[in-house]
Amino acid sequence: MSHSPSHVETHPSAAIKTHTRAGDYLTLTKPRLNFLVLLTTAAAYSLGARRGVTLPDFAHTLTGTFLVAGGSAAINQVWERGTDRLMRRTQQRPMADQRLSVSQGTAFGLALTVIGVAQLAYFVNALSAGVALVTTASYIFFYTPLKLRTSLSTIAGAVPGALPAVIGWAAATNTLSVEAWVLFGIVFMWQMPHFLAIAWMYRDEYARAGMPLLPVIEPDGRSTGRQAVLYAAVLIPISMLPTGVGLATPYYLVGAITLGAILLFLSLEFSAKRDLATARRLFFGSIVYLPVLWALLVFDHRAR
Repeated sequence: MSHSPSHVETHPSAAIKTHTRAGDYLTLTKPRLNFLVLLTTAAAYSLGARRGVTLPDFAHTLTGTFLVAGGSAAINQVWERGTDRLMRRTQQRPMADQRLSVSQGTAFGLALTVIGVAQLAYFVNALSAGVALVTTASYIFFYTPLKLRTSLSTIAGAVPGALPAVIGWAAATNTLSVEAWVLFGIVFMWQMPHFLAIAWMYRDEYARAGMPLLPVIEPDGRSTGRQAVLYAAVLIPISMLPTGVGLATPYYLVGAITLGAILLFLSLEFSAKRDLATARRLFFGSIVYLPVLWALLVFDHRAR
């Protein structure tokens, strides 16, 4: 079913009064979404900084990562302005609402990305800058176009979504050792029940925009529920790996298993009922899971 926004929807008078140019550019960076990106980067950096966190390096790492993530988000919104215009929850974004031009959004996104990569390369190390560049490239050129082609785009999107953990570790250690990929694995698996819950909550809007996500192509939700359970179950042993590679003690292990069991329960509940209430509980449970897990891991690592 197609949907063509009316002139009022595209250029509402209220939006003209409340939206500012600076606010629109900030919105392009998706600051709320990128909060978890920075949290993941900060946790990975802290875990890798064996001699303690060096404040200037830490600040440059977070700033550079934010700029790269924000630039990627801006370019993504330029690319998806047409589909964003078809979904109620995204039609007021600056690009979808045409408050910024394609050239403005593209220039802003490219500038942030280039500055962020340069900051990481010059002030931190080339390895973290390289990982950041791969993150942006995979997000823009791999994940974004796949969203209109296959339900597997969710898996593709989990790759750049998990790479900030590798950026943080590379910034602190200048290596891509096994610990970096353990942290990557945690974020990768965590994203799947998180994304599947979102896809179920907004399945009608994704269908309107022509995005063949799993709840769209299989509307009964059984596959969506089964996959949420599968990824939540696999997340439990993966979240235990930091103890196995020497990043944490058995005390962290208890917390990780407890958090994983709660997320698995929420996934099972969603899989059984497949309604909006259980999808929301899974979504909010996943939002709580990651910051709490990072806090447990960093605190345990520093307390050894």
